[in-house]
Amino acid sequence: MQTAAELNAQFAIPSVLRFDEDRNGLPRAQVSVPTADATIYLQGAHLTFWQPVGDEPVLFSGGDAKWRNEHSSHVGVPVIFPWFGAKTLGPNEAGNASAPMHGFARQQPWTLALAAQTGDSVNLVFTLAANELSRSFGYGAFRLAMSFTIGPSLTMELTVANDDDKPLVFEEALHTYLAVKDVREVSIEGLANTEYLDKVENFARKRQEQKFLCFKSRTDRVFVNTETRSVLHDPIGKRLITVDKTGSRTTVVWNPWEELATQYNDIGKEGWPRFACIETVNAGENAVTLAPGETHTMRAAVRVEKMGYR
Repeated sequence: MQTAAELNAQFAIPSVLRFDEDRNGLPRAQVSVPTADATIYLQGAHLTFWQPVGDEPVLFSGGDAKWRNEHSSHVGVPVIFPWFGAKTLGPNEAGNASAPMHGFARQQPWTLALAAQTGDSVNLVFTLAANELSRSFGYGAFRLAMSFTIGPSLTMELTVANDDDKPLVFEEALHTYLAVKDVREVSIEGLANTEYLDKVENFARKRQEQKFLCFKSRTDRVFVNTETRSVLHDPIGKRLITVDKTGSRTTVVWNPWEELATQYNDIGKEGWPRFACIETVNAGENAVTLAPGETHTMRAAVRVEKMGYR
């Protein structure tokens, strides 16, 4: 893994981009531009903090977030590849019992390949290639690039390249934890008339009948065959958070509620009301099959507006 000293020597931008290490020695990028502040770890290419100037943080920061080389916390935007949830597809099915939840990409140290300032924004590109761990699960010929554009809005792009001589089948997600004042008071617009798999009810296939999705209990819905915009209404926070996406056919909406929150040290009984996940995903029936030599890019763009000023 690149060290903070190495990163500062190669990529630092005075007063804009610097690198340090957290209490566990994990290097991270600290971005401060006139329009926003952000923090991105090399571990998992994991964005953990984004705050536009004049607003509150947009991403849930967790409580007792524990950062270790083998674990990415339930905060910010974990990058998920090449399977979503438990491993159910792809090569080396015999290894599924030992496969980590949500794939191996979030457990790996990525490499910072580019950092550049454009106006009031900063663009950072992290890369990950096949390694011993990925090959142990049968993924031996791929490349990933995770790009962040940090400014008054947030753009994230995950690009997958298939370097193999056979098709690459994978799932992927930008598991975005959006900070809210009270999840019991928020609603999500944009998923009406869309089918979803209800994981709370053993993957029962249903349809979102109401215009607004409201959180009344534990929610884990995999919306399929949708490319639409999602808008989170947070009336107590007096803001709208909009998630636009391309290259994604699945949207996942999740909150563990009190009944499951205590399973996670970085959520806990105090944390679960303070976030709603709107995840940009390709999974299940929307898994991607990438031909040899081809690339695929999934993009999510997040912006914040004061409620009443759309």
